[in-house]
Amino acid sequence: MLEFADVPELRDPVVVAAFEGWNDAGESASAVVEHLRAVWGAELVASLDPEDYYDLQVNRPTIVTVGGERTLRWPSTRLYVVRDSPLGRDLILVQGIEPSVRWRAFTAEILDFCLDQGATLMVTLGGLLADVPHTRPIPVSMTTEDQALREQGIAERSTYEGPTGIVGVLSELAHRRELPTVSAWAAVPHYAGGPPSPKATLALLSALEELLGCVIDDDEVAEAARAWERGVDELAASDEEVAEYVASLEDAQDTAELPEASGDAIAREFERYLRKRGEDGSPRG
Repeated sequence: MLEFADVPELRDPVVVAAFEGWNDAGESASAVVEHLRAVWGAELVASLDPEDYYDLQVNRPTIVTVGGERTLRWPSTRLYVVRDSPLGRDLILVQGIEPSVRWRAFTAEILDFCLDQGATLMVTLGGLLADVPHTRPIPVSMTTEDQALREQGIAERSTYEGPTGIVGVLSELAHRRELPTVSAWAAVPHYAGGPPSPKATLALLSALEELLGCVIDDDEVAEAARAWERGVDELAASDEEVAEYVASLEDAQDTAELPEASGDAIAREFERYLRKRGEDGSPRG
């Protein structure tokens, strides 16, 4: 771990982590951490040594110009701290690339850092390609192995079995080290899965708002999501087979979600709407 700044004492910090690569369809998850960095003024405090974890022929360093000077930017995983957030508690943001090698050492470094800072909750983010229509709200699944969080109705236990990425490994090892962890995954329409995918990013931001009980300034992402949906609408309308396929996905999702029109679901949406309003009672923005 390469530390760039002394980490101040943090208040009950929450960790939010996302990684580019296999876990990040449409770059939907990594864009959430990038957005939080921007709107909450995150400070870079540490980075993992790229030579320990990355195949540099796969994830090559890039040459960039910063302040008029050309410099090398190495692929890495970086850790940021956010203080004085709307949560009333501090955050540790983990933003990086899925490692090529030494996954156990990689996750151990991240967990050691977070636990040393007193982290009490970790939220990992991911995006996967799925058979969902772009015209409907992006589904987000929330899972946890922590019984207390499940009893609170925050998330369900995952039933997935099969190959996993660094998000799955980090979540599992955090659970073993008794750090409560919630994993949130957005389902990105597979026929429009190229980056960026702002509608999926917006869905993950909304899930974070509900999980953490705060309001996140997402106006810029919301505008990008509307533009993205209009663009996919135009592409779908230009191909009759694609339009029919999207309609079939709409019918399937609408039928599957009919039971969700319950009092509890409506109450959750109303609470989220109220959080989005300003202190004077008028909508934000």
